[in-house]
Amino acid sequence: MIRLFKHYVPNAVLLLGMLDILLLIGAGELGWLLRAHQLGMVPLSMATRLPQLLCFAFTIEVAMIAVGVYGADALQSLRYATARLIVAISLGVIVLSVLYFAVPQISFWRSNLVYAMPASVILLVLLRILLGKALGSQAFKRRIVVLGAGARAARLKALAKMPGAGFAVVGYVAMSETNRVIPEAIARDAIYNLADHVVLLNASEVVLALEERRNALPLKDLLRIKTTGVHVNEISTFLERETGRVDLDSVNPSWLIFSDGFSSGRIVSSMFKRVFDITASLALLLLTLPLILATAILVKLESRGPAFYRQRRVGLYGQGFDVIKLRSMRQDAELPGQAVWAEKNDPRITRVGRIIRKCRIDELPQCWSVLKGEMSFVGPRPERPQFVEDLEQKLPYYAERHMVKPGITGWAQINYPYGASIEDSRQKLEYDLFYAKNYSPFLDVLILLQTLRVVLFPEGAR
Repeated sequence: MIRLFKHYVPNAVLLLGMLDILLLIGAGELGWLLRAHQLGMVPLSMATRLPQLLCFAFTIEVAMIAVGVYGADALQSLRYATARLIVAISLGVIVLSVLYFAVPQISFWRSNLVYAMPASVILLVLLRILLGKALGSQAFKRRIVVLGAGARAARLKALAKMPGAGFAVVGYVAMSETNRVIPEAIARDAIYNLADHVVLLNASEVVLALEERRNALPLKDLLRIKTTGVHVNEISTFLERETGRVDLDSVNPSWLIFSDGFSSGRIVSSMFKRVFDITASLALLLLTLPLILATAILVKLESRGPAFYRQRRVGLYGQGFDVIKLRSMRQDAELPGQAVWAEKNDPRITRVGRIIRKCRIDELPQCWSVLKGEMSFVGPRPERPQFVEDLEQKLPYYAERHMVKPGITGWAQINYPYGASIEDSRQKLEYDLFYAKNYSPFLDVLILLQTLRVVLFPEGAR
């Protein structure tokens, strides 16, 4: 994996993205040549069109990232990938048409897009056909050796079998566990030199998955492995990197304290984040004001009660604030002072409410909270005080999610469907902790782009 701004990108995805950009430049050039031939023009050198070609390729590439073209599902299914590619290229062409009108200096003729669009679809689909088997093959997977043969090692074994896994386990070494569950694991006593064993397996990484680490760390073995050039990792760090979340079943306070993350040196990043929040929230409120007012009228016409409602939420450092949303439930959805989880096909949701929830229109008034500084565009979803009190008692490290400003969208929202239970909250907490630990402007941009995928392809909206 390649680490970009604290975010890990699988090697296969990075290679595919680079090839996609090259093919998009080729598709843009092909579209221009076809249009120039129609007009009877003699084409000049490709270098004279390079800025326009890069603009075309970059815009389409961003749209592809936004709709999930590089997700695990798209990498495993050609049909799924083709559908997302068509949506991404269509969105990119719409953006380019507007961009060409606003900034003529970076534009081709808009008629070029008629040819470049189908050329892009054909070339990108052909690339995925050619690389289809290779992308999921062992060639792009990191080879790891697991030290341990208990329940933690079994978790790594199950994770390696999941579609889109970026690693393959090439060996297990039992380290005197009493609860051994990996039958193929080789006992440590049967290996004369563990470092040589790891090198012979051509492993690039060793993952420590011991059930009990107290006085059990094989320090001499780990040191020899490290000096051979093989990376040594602890299971909590490994799972964080592979799953994009902090695994609550394996972490402990010392790992959170001593691991990389939760950096305080974010003054410049925080300033940019606040400037973006003010600019974007103000622009979005102005642009969507007619939609918000029209929706408010529909809400009012369908059911009794106010079109907007205020609800108390827990924000930064556990401070309370009132969030404003368009009402999507009946006025009598809850008894006074009693918070109730939303359910799948919740009967309390109105017909208009069901539509605006799927399209996330009910969230738009929260831009006012962003403008005031109570929320950010990106961050953990703010929960209600009643739920927070309960969850802090049942989930470890739940209070730590309040160390960053809550957001309208976030890492949990784009990676996990809407949750309405303790187990769902636990899963979302793991993503929220990952965001709080690894925050960077790059991760914020990625989340904002991926939010478009959630809006276009609603997954789990309730």
